[in-house]
Amino acid sequence: MSVMVPSKTPAQITPGRQALDTALYQLGQAADHLGLGDGLRTMLGTPRRSLTVSVPVRRADGHMDVVQGYRVQHNVSRGPAKGGLRFHPGTDIHQVTALAMGMTWKCALADIPYGGAKGGVAVDPATLDIRELERLTRRYVNEILPMMGPDNDIPSPDVGTDERTMAWILDAYSVNAGHALPGVVTSAAPGDSPGQAGATSRGVQIAALSALGRSPEGATVAVQGFGKVGALTAQYLADAGCKVVAVSDLSGAVYAPGGLDLAGLRAWVAESGHVLGYRHADALGHDELFELDVDVLVPAALEGAITEVNAPRVRARLVVEGANGPTTPEADEILTANGTTVVPDILANAGGVIVSYLEWVQIMQAYSWSVEQAERRMRDLMVSTYAEVGTLAARRGLTLRQAAHVIAVGRVAEAHQTRALLP
Repeated sequence: MSVMVPSKTPAQITPGRQALDTALYQLGQAADHLGLGDGLRTMLGTPRRSLTVSVPVRRADGHMDVVQGYRVQHNVSRGPAKGGLRFHPGTDIHQVTALAMGMTWKCALADIPYGGAKGGVAVDPATLDIRELERLTRRYVNEILPMMGPDNDIPSPDVGTDERTMAWILDAYSVNAGHALPGVVTSAAPGDSPGQAGATSRGVQIAALSALGRSPEGATVAVQGFGKVGALTAQYLADAGCKVVAVSDLSGAVYAPGGLDLAGLRAWVAESGHVLGYRHADALGHDELFELDVDVLVPAALEGAITEVNAPRVRARLVVEGANGPTTPEADEILTANGTTVVPDILANAGGVIVSYLEWVQIMQAYSWSVEQAERRMRDLMVSTYAEVGTLAARRGLTLRQAAHVIAVGRVAEAHQTRALLP
């Protein structure tokens, strides 16, 4: 079945399939605004390459598990494929395809010379010890090796992976190549690029402050997902003067109307492993966080967090998407009708791929710049991109999501036309 056909059979609508349907819907809206023909729409909605592999991993007790792994290169018309690698039990080919498509638009919107890719392994990393994780990672690299390379496809960390994972990938690829090729990944070690740590979160902060339209002093914020992206986003917004009143993770949510002590909360999470039980805040259910009367809501966990079920109860004036695909199309319509502004993922969380690009440039050119230079380059690009999206949205009466996709899809379509990559 072509990926251009949205799923209609209820049994087929898994979370991954829902994410892909959302991505295809957003592409379709942009294609309508751009007046793209059916052939070009099909090309833009169909991955250039998709690979499904079986990844054996020997467990510590000697038995062998086999898990499914994926790598999808959605589009490479503007440059080599770039995208994260996630280890998560809910990973499937539909989800990975949707995320790869989103990365294509994200890179095009920021106007950096990358295409979009994504990879994943359907495994819970918490069930593996460090040696099992390393064996799994290295075997996955061996399986997808023909797709990789500094000029072909450059992975980076995502859900369930980190700098250590990237270092294993770098070493496994380099062993096969016979020499070190550091440009095959980004974030292979903390601080590989000045400004890399927290770049996605910093970008979310910049997008939120750009969209706020007022002084950040005292602006109230709720963050769904107190993980790699959400925790630092909360801190950066607090540093700017916002009042972070609620955060959540898998355990639940905590709320302090006067503002959370984020340092104390992080210490509690480091000790307990979750936010629930933090004694300086009240406990909330997951859904209750979405219903808080706050200025800014940051969904920073996984896809499909805001749906037609909970969107009518969202009271935030501004939703800034730290996660990829956290809002369904049905929820988008409800939020827009209720006067809530949504800063889309391909704009709000682009800071990570921007700094990854800067890191890759440094590696490929044996060049470096300071933390201040890297952060300034990222900030300038985020601010100018937000301004471009906002201007188009105001001029054509579009939402920020629609305007962002019109710009991004238009740039990729132009690349196809320039290179005569037409059906």
